[in-house]
Amino acid sequence: MPAETSNHPPSSKTALLQLLQKHKLVSEMLHKQDMRRHDLVESLVHKQNLVQLSQTLERTDPVEIAQTLEGLPPEDQLIVWNQVSNERKISVLRELPFSFQQILGNSEFKDEHPGIKAFQLNEGHLREVRINIREGLVEAKPIWVDLVDPSVKERAWVADFFGIDLPDPNRLGDLESSARFYVEENGEIHLRSVFLLNRDVSRNVEVAFILHKEILFSVRMEELPVFRIQRLRARSQSNYVVDAWDMLLDLYAANVEYSAEALEDVYRGLEMVGKQVLSKEMSDDDAATMLTAIAHEEDLNGLIRRNVLDTRRAVSFILRSHFLARQPADDAQQILRDIESLDGHTTFLFGKINFLMDATVGFININQNKVIKQLTVISVVFMPLNIIAGIGGMSEFSMMTEGIPWPASYGGFIIGLGIVAWITFLLLRLPGNLKLFKLRKRSAGTR
Repeated sequence: MPAETSNHPPSSKTALLQLLQKHKLVSEMLHKQDMRRHDLVESLVHKQNLVQLSQTLERTDPVEIAQTLEGLPPEDQLIVWNQVSNERKISVLRELPFSFQQILGNSEFKDEHPGIKAFQLNEGHLREVRINIREGLVEAKPIWVDLVDPSVKERAWVADFFGIDLPDPNRLGDLESSARFYVEENGEIHLRSVFLLNRDVSRNVEVAFILHKEILFSVRMEELPVFRIQRLRARSQSNYVVDAWDMLLDLYAANVEYSAEALEDVYRGLEMVGKQVLSKEMSDDDAATMLTAIAHEEDLNGLIRRNVLDTRRAVSFILRSHFLARQPADDAQQILRDIESLDGHTTFLFGKINFLMDATVGFININQNKVIKQLTVISVVFMPLNIIAGIGGMSEFSMMTEGIPWPASYGGFIIGLGIVAWITFLLLRLPGNLKLFKLRKRSAGTR
């Protein structure tokens, strides 16, 4: 009697191992075969096996993938790892111990990580720690770890070493406003803030802060002037920062300072626009240029206002949560006072921007009124001519000029039209008529 076969499908881990074994066997067999277009056939079969492996990995739980990887030799680990999608790699890495570095190749973790910067205090000065090996961070004990556009592997490396969850910098703006500041059960303090980047195209950049075990972690997509300035100050000035909280407050204070400098740029830009707007004459092209400049300054002013508002919320959250000692708390209060002073400036600038916008639009209206005035004069001049021309086109005119050669009659008629047009134009230019025209225009505008 034949043995009963099980109808249960193999587990995901077993399916992965079977596909990997199949991939290796087929590769070895094809490599030994001697056939036409050997390289083409081998490449097609190789790609087909990898596609099946990738599809199976998409259906497999990250925990099972991690367990499978731990039991494979390094060369097989690389094959499986390269087929894991980038979106799932971070989930798999969280389930693996630090020894998983061998999967990526020893050289990848011996080289310096360009997206990670760690800083420690050395005799009151901030000093950068080289991020190359795990042992270096153990000895350094940094107070600040800064990640700029980190890769999935870099985030996993830092998360595994420090035992924290690092957010994806591409998705920092997905959180609702109510979830921008919170504390985890393990004591991690999370803050989401925006920092101004005032360049050719000004914008606010999202930054994630995590405070855990007296270490400040910052994650963002691009380098910011505020962070670069703070690193330079802390390196050159003794006792500029004393701990992670001090570093965070200094970053917020520098953000307010940077916003104030950006407001000065807005002032200078509006002064240049104001000189042009308040000049005697402005063409339509000049007005269009001024409107573009005003719109740019208004956008920058709005970015600054949102930036300082977000900074105020973050500092207020820190104060309400009583994370700070007395001296840092006083520094936080000073930051809030500086923000209050900037609020008045942004409000004033919004009013100035509205005034310049109205003045520029007024010049455009004046230019349009000049054109309409010219058209009005032309229409008034030709109005009596149209009447006379209509009479001249009637049959009675031919009867009146019977016996007179037509060149003479029509020539005299045209001369008469010219005389009437000239007299009408002179009458329109009389000072009294112009004054009367203006008075009628004003009275019509007040109705």
